[in-house]
Amino acid sequence: MNKIKEVTDYIAGASREQKEVLSTLRELIGKANPEVAENFKWSRPVYATEKDFCYLQFNKKHVNLGFYKFDNIDDPNNLLEGTGKEMRHIKIEDGSKLNPPILYKMIKQASKS
Repeated sequence: MNKIKEVTDYIAGASREQKEVLSTLRELIGKANPEVAENFKWSRPVYATEKDFCYLQFNKKHVNLGFYKFDNIDDPNNLLEGTGKEMRHIKIEDGSKLNPPILYKMIKQASKS
């Protein structure tokens, strides 16, 4: 995955703890599918293969890992939140709640749908 400056700048604008979470998620996305394209759309990082499949967004107290077409993702731990017709997100309030193996699997599934 080619990292772009707009995403690096976006991450730099987050709080210290959120920077760690965002950087970890960015690396997981690149590892889950090395052919992913990193973009900056709608004021946030968006990741795509043939189509957009996930995004990152930081808020005051948490980071969202959002998925488009979430119904193609196994979610045995019920991490996905939201009420959108085709979009859901995982809310990560602090880095200690990150579960890289589970998130990696979900990102990998999303990138192939």
